[in-house]
Amino acid sequence: MSGRDLFCQPRRVRHGAALTLVFASVLVAGAATGSFSEGDRKPASDTALPAGQPGQHGQNTDVARAAAEAMADGKSPEEAAERAVSRSGDRWGAVYSRGEYEELEDALDGRYTGVGLSARRERDGRIEVTKVRSGSPAAGAGIREGDRLRSVDGEQVDGRPVTEVVSILRGDTEQEPAGTAVRLGLERGTRAWTETVRRARLSTDPVTVRTLPGDVTVVTVLSFTKGVGEQVRGAVRRLPSGAGVVLDLRGNSGGLVAEAVTAASAFLDGGLVATYDVDGDQRALHAEAGGDTARPLVALVDGGTMSAAELLTGALQDRGRAVVLGSRTFGKGSVQMPSRLPDGSVAELTVGHYRTPSGRGVDGTGITPDLEADPTDPAALERARTVLSGLGPTA
Repeated sequence: MSGRDLFCQPRRVRHGAALTLVFASVLVAGAATGSFSEGDRKPASDTALPAGQPGQHGQNTDVARAAAEAMADGKSPEEAAERAVSRSGDRWGAVYSRGEYEELEDALDGRYTGVGLSARRERDGRIEVTKVRSGSPAAGAGIREGDRLRSVDGEQVDGRPVTEVVSILRGDTEQEPAGTAVRLGLERGTRAWTETVRRARLSTDPVTVRTLPGDVTVVTVLSFTKGVGEQVRGAVRRLPSGAGVVLDLRGNSGGLVAEAVTAASAFLDGGLVATYDVDGDQRALHAEAGGDTARPLVALVDGGTMSAAELLTGALQDRGRAVVLGSRTFGKGSVQMPSRLPDGSVAELTVGHYRTPSGRGVDGTGITPDLEADPTDPAALERARTVLSGLGPTA
């Protein structure tokens, strides 16, 4: 499983709250906490949740009440909310500090605070640097791809989830903003050293395009931040008419569903992308007309393909538009609703789930690929190119 110093779950490993901000341009919280509207936060999507549905905010109201009672007693509202979320049994429920939530919103806008490196955990538990962003603090310190990250601020990281390691690197936007120092313990071959770098405000490069021999284009999407859907559509429009596409969604932790739907519109001529429910109220998401429906397409996925990326994968698979190659995806197919707590922190609980066009649920099951392949094997792209060659040229 890979993680990146870009977009991974903010501190305390938040289960990838990838659908939290997805369906909301107006979010109404429980009566105990007032409203959480466009004026309180950046609009995240053109698709709004239905406000005022009976029972829609029941669990969030319970959490808010626990937080309000704690504040009245001089205790921590955030800690009380965390206990209430834990008691709810909601596996995707989470509580964010004000800084963590601002960090998540910034990440969805394609901005983040970090040191500019990507990492993955090897089979033996070691944390290896997989990419260093040009011009970043990590690059300025001479850190290279292939270096081993042993510790962060004196804490050993071997064996820890890579998402947790990335969260420590990024820090909290309130307590550890841009400009704060972080001490990295590193190894390169037989050399071991410590490097101190300062966090900086960086922007993501969520979409990359490269060409393989044989007129095959790889479009890699790391996350569905704002503008990514149009970037994917633009990349596909610029391709020559004979080029097959590998849509690489490995390690894509999700993001904005509206962006995933726009990306689907690059390959579909309208029609259903997904359905979702919010406390029993059924809604549908549709692609725009005019997408390229003839170009050969393979979607490459792995266990780190989550949420909005799974929604896109399921739509392309169910609509017969792509051959899905790789391993079973993560299985995050639920919708969370945030509510503001009295101290400015934010609680969220699950209020619904989405389904693929054929009616398949994703939460807890993931998407099963059409063809199994080890997505960590460098030969996976070659396998995808072979599959594309069997799909025939574009019409």
